[in-house]
Amino acid sequence: MAITLERASTRRRRVSILGSTGSVGCNTVDLLLRDRDSYEVMALTARSNVTLLAEQARQLHPRLVVIADEAHYDALKSALAGTNIAVAAGAAALEEAAAADADWVMAAIVGAAGLMPTLAAAARGATVALANKECLVCAGDIVMAELRRSGGTLVPVDSEHSAIFQIFDFDQVDAIERIILTASGGPFLDMDLARMKDVTPAQAVAHPNWDMGAKISVDSATMMNKGLEVIEAAHLFPIPEERIEVIIHPQSVIHSMVGYSDGSVLAQMGTPDMRTPIAYALAWPDRQASPAARLDLAAISQLTFRAPDSGRFPALDLAREALKTGGVAPTVLNAANEVAVAGFLSGEIGFLDIVAVVAAGLEAAPAGVVATVEDVFAVDREARIQARKSMAQFARRR
Repeated sequence: MAITLERASTRRRRVSILGSTGSVGCNTVDLLLRDRDSYEVMALTARSNVTLLAEQARQLHPRLVVIADEAHYDALKSALAGTNIAVAAGAAALEEAAAADADWVMAAIVGAAGLMPTLAAAARGATVALANKECLVCAGDIVMAELRRSGGTLVPVDSEHSAIFQIFDFDQVDAIERIILTASGGPFLDMDLARMKDVTPAQAVAHPNWDMGAKISVDSATMMNKGLEVIEAAHLFPIPEERIEVIIHPQSVIHSMVGYSDGSVLAQMGTPDMRTPIAYALAWPDRQASPAARLDLAAISQLTFRAPDSGRFPALDLAREALKTGGVAPTVLNAANEVAVAGFLSGEIGFLDIVAVVAAGLEAAPAGVVATVEDVFAVDREARIQARKSMAQFARRR
């Protein structure tokens, strides 16, 4: 495993944030601003949000800031004039930021776009705080192999995988029977299919518990997010797919559980605030203060659970099938889902069409393996072409 257990240094930790203007990135910035003396910021990156990126840079004084969209380079350069902060743009610059001399790198660039920067951070042996589950979905074996080669450390940031990481006894793997990923069920948990057909992007991104970006919120609404997390868990923890369970827990208080052979089930609990798992990753293997609201079980009064409904949320089964099939299937799943979610958010297809586009992509996918990064991008590119063709068919039916 690339997850290693060793004490953190007591010196000021050098950190970089890849995707600093997204939801996870902003929460990471918030924590850094609350504890300025413990961290030195090496690099910040964003896709196109110049205004927020420049504001964060002026607050944290990184050595380098990168805007992925080169069209915004001049605006960022102008916004940071006189600060002595280096400014760069483009994909190569993103990898440069990821490879900067940081001890700890937050990998929070959403989607397959985050793969190369994450690999660059892994290659130099950094501690990678992974908030980009798509990296492990589309190239899990490659990412984990790179971490093993470099001696890097991976600390998961997804609330579910952070929970498991905190309670998974790596010294007694044989005593672990199962891991249990909890899912809120999203905003449409009790909605029937007839009504789901007409839901809007605004409804889909209005998550009942978590404040997340649009893509992740839609994935939660389809439950594809949980399917991606099953694949991620299979790479992170030495547990086979059939022993990775999913249960709906609408309150989002228990973030995940680990079941042991003596009948014990250990759970990690907390209020639904991403600053908790981010703070854990920032200070790991120690802990630091977080401003997240403290859990009040008496006020919550009850915790409820139910099995996932695969009839209304088939994305979870699609992801499991892709994991079991292996080869190109997880990469195709991820690429097709990214295209379909973007199509839904732009109004091209309906909500239920998202999973249909993914299913069509998996059905059309050829047999094969993804042994190299070049393989990943080749499969990803073809899967996106196929997904756009499928999406056009669904769009014509609307």
